[in-house]
Amino acid sequence: MGTFNGTEGTTIDLEQAAAWTANYRKQAVATADGIVVKAHFYGRDILQKLLDQEGCMGIRMYYARDERGQKQLVLVGADANGNDLESMVVDNGKICPPDCSTDGILNG
Repeated sequence: MGTFNGTEGTTIDLEQAAAWTANYRKQAVATADGIVVKAHFYGRDILQKLLDQEGCMGIRMYYARDERGQKQLVLVGADANGNDLESMVVDNGKICPPDCSTDGILNG
């Protein structure tokens, strides 16, 4: 595994992001209650707490499903060696729908 220095990731064009989110929506499978989860929102305070952990170089996001089959994201900090910092594990972000952006092309 490579090492992380905190600069991983880049910006992408809005049009590319919109195409990717549209692709996801076309292929997404609804949960038993008919919901297609489009996005998760996490507030800056909890994200900053993850980043403020000693040795944290960034945030890893695990795809997950809860006991009802609903998509979740599980967030953990990761160190420079790419290892998870498991002393703080985050979930319970706001799920879209119903908590979606009211405008913009990413929400479709």
